[in-house]
Amino acid sequence: MNVLLFAGRFEVRGSSQYTLRLAQHLGGHAVVPSIVCSDAGQVDSGTRAEMTLREYPQLGLPLWGRVVMDLVRRDFDEAPPDLIHIQTRSVLSQGVWLARRLERPAVLTVHDYLGPRERLRVDRDCVRRIIAVSDAVKADLLERERFPDEFVTVIHSGVDVPEVVDAPPVLDPGHVPVVGTAGPLEAVKGLPFFLGAAAQVLAVRESIEFLVAGAGPEERNLRRLARELGITGRVTFIPRLYDFSQSLEAMDIYCLPSLRQGLGTIMLEAMARARPVIATGVGGVYSAIRDNETGLVVPPSDSGRLAERFLELLDDPVRARAIGESGRRLVREEFGVEKMIERTAKLYRAACVVPLA
Repeated sequence: MNVLLFAGRFEVRGSSQYTLRLAQHLGGHAVVPSIVCSDAGQVDSGTRAEMTLREYPQLGLPLWGRVVMDLVRRDFDEAPPDLIHIQTRSVLSQGVWLARRLERPAVLTVHDYLGPRERLRVDRDCVRRIIAVSDAVKADLLERERFPDEFVTVIHSGVDVPEVVDAPPVLDPGHVPVVGTAGPLEAVKGLPFFLGAAAQVLAVRESIEFLVAGAGPEERNLRRLARELGITGRVTFIPRLYDFSQSLEAMDIYCLPSLRQGLGTIMLEAMARARPVIATGVGGVYSAIRDNETGLVVPPSDSGRLAERFLELLDDPVRARAIGESGRRLVREEFGVEKMIERTAKLYRAACVVPLA
């Protein structure tokens, strides 16, 4: 079957990596994927060359959006896909419009919680299923929107798990320890608390490096906070990336300090590399982190407790490596990309069974 992955602007974040993994792996399940997006400039050219991808730069603009959407429709009129998979709720209205015009069913993936006053208005004659990336996201949707349980299917975002971790051992005595975080630099990610914890750790242990990989609207504020805390010499910002692989491999400890989190795909990527994770106990984080087993859990908005847990692992490399390996095993068993692809392809076929109303 032919499936159109309808996305917005590609960014270096988990939801964009989700789309790329679908495009790269669905072919093994008799699904031919193609991507429509507004901007793929953040996708590595080699990765782009491996897939069918069409860019429509004005896709999301208020004035030009409908004109561009009509162009998209005309481009697919002669050979429409069997199904449209709307990648995020930010492009839900455009994706449904296209599915209706092409007379094709759609599915939608929801990666995180709805905003405080946000409503998810879904045309259920067109959108046959919602994919939630965690049980926590599904529970939020069922409570907020009163969807039937069977309408929302949990399919965890899957990640590639390398056979061999090609990096020095965690907290190898031959290098300065690196504690890092990676992802979009947004207020909801709780990054000021990461920097606050970094300052507290550096007050008692000077030979630690901290890494912030990613870009976003909070970058300037975070750089200013690092200056105010007097830790700029020990904090490195890496804003221009195609993916987070090199940054994750440079870390000894990965931190996810989010205030709200649907699942944490980048966290899973760190775990797949046997990096011990310290994460706030919010939402979908509990799908993967079992405290003191596959990671360490801290309360949100608590730099002091976060600093304490950094020091726990920094002072005990053997324990840190054991937690990293335990997390890696969990990701291989429950969050591998093949499991996500298999379940998604099965859902596609179920969604296409009933003709569009």
